[in-house]
Amino acid sequence: MNKIAIPTFAILGHPNEGKSSVVSTLAEDDSVRISPVPGETRKCREYPVTVDTNEIIRFIDTPGFQQPRQTLKWLAEYSGSDQQMISDFIAAHRTTPEFADECELFTPLSDGAGIIFVVDGSRPVRKIDKIEMEILRLTGLPRMAVINIKEKNRAEFFEDWKSEARKHFNTIRVFDAHQATYKERITLLESLKNIDQEWQPQLEEVISAFKNDWQHRIEDTAGILMDLILTAARHTVKKTCNEESQVPALKKQLEEQYKKDISRFEKSAHKNIRKRFKHNIFNYELPPHSIVHEDLFSKKSWRILGLKQWQLAAAGAAGGSAIGVKVDIALAGLSFGVFTAIGGIVGGGSAALGARQAIGAKVKGLPLGRMKIQAGPVKNEQVMYILLDRALIYFSHIINWAHSRRDQPQAKSIELNSQKKGFTSLWDAPLKKLFNHFFRAARKGDWAQIAAIKPRINEFLITSLKDISQLEKPTE
Repeated sequence: MNKIAIPTFAILGHPNEGKSSVVSTLAEDDSVRISPVPGETRKCREYPVTVDTNEIIRFIDTPGFQQPRQTLKWLAEYSGSDQQMISDFIAAHRTTPEFADECELFTPLSDGAGIIFVVDGSRPVRKIDKIEMEILRLTGLPRMAVINIKEKNRAEFFEDWKSEARKHFNTIRVFDAHQATYKERITLLESLKNIDQEWQPQLEEVISAFKNDWQHRIEDTAGILMDLILTAARHTVKKTCNEESQVPALKKQLEEQYKKDISRFEKSAHKNIRKRFKHNIFNYELPPHSIVHEDLFSKKSWRILGLKQWQLAAAGAAGGSAIGVKVDIALAGLSFGVFTAIGGIVGGGSAALGARQAIGAKVKGLPLGRMKIQAGPVKNEQVMYILLDRALIYFSHIINWAHSRRDQPQAKSIELNSQKKGFTSLWDAPLKKLFNHFFRAARKGDWAQIAAIKPRINEFLITSLKDISQLEKPTE
């Protein structure tokens, strides 16, 4: 086997067994072409994996075997050097069209690539499978068998596949390319260390680089969450008018604009999380029933995420109480004071007024005065908790959404009285007190206080994100 600087693995197997899906998931590359039509891959294509612009490992998607019986016959009759067998096969068949795919898939092997052989474990072992496995055994190259799961609840063939694979491969892994989590990808890479002792030091460096990169992604995500809170907490929208009669319409207009802005900030944060985890081409969509699709200011959203009854009252009928709308009445540029037109809500665990009381205040202005109407900054800390919950839910989906998946989650029904809870509903009182201080400092633009609290917030968010990344099933 030739010594290569970067660990390289050719993904081989029969057509339509899931080779491209395995490549896409292992390389975290959603640009890999995946098609249900057998034989779509006709040329080898390399997918390098980079960390901090440095390539650390390379996967090669290959065509499937087309002439396995004739190929095995030629290899079995070959009498030359074992080290030259693959190169000699390519040289002998390069101009033979029937062996074009075999020559193509053997090329990376002649260059020293290791082998990852992918089979569909949801079907029975066939004679042709045994032939392909024997071909790869005869190469003498380091090799792993990956039993891919293409159909659920078809485990009756696993033992047959494992028994047969043990005869031909250094190590075996059962791997669902469409459902594999980060932890499962790392476990597969750990298994690759066992295929050849000479490869172990390089693969240990690869695994270490993957783990360090994952840590950096978690840290970056914590930063994205804090930036979202800092931006949303102090956001305001303003307009001026000269007539008191214009105030009700402008209040409603500003409230809607404010809510749209917060939604835009939230979507931008989610997009940044998605990009940080290398979902660049196929835009992952949350399940249709996900709470993240609900209006941020709706009672349903707040109820499902675990808020108590008094917190639901704080949400208000349409969220206006949580936002806070102020009207500044001025004459000739002199302020006559600021009062809350829509408000009355005090967040952070204290008592709250109901929606009717909250919107009951009236605007009293002067006919000749100029009025400045402002929506925001947010009055109720619960809005910030909802933003955090929805971002954490989105994160829980993104980190475990395999890059080979091209479908979308199936629709499910969800009831208003669902017992689902948001992540923050489980936080204890001291932790919520810390976050409330952070929210209020952000709303006021108190950067000294923000700087004092931020390290503790950051540390907790990183720990929470790590814990969420270990969950087997994402929160909806």
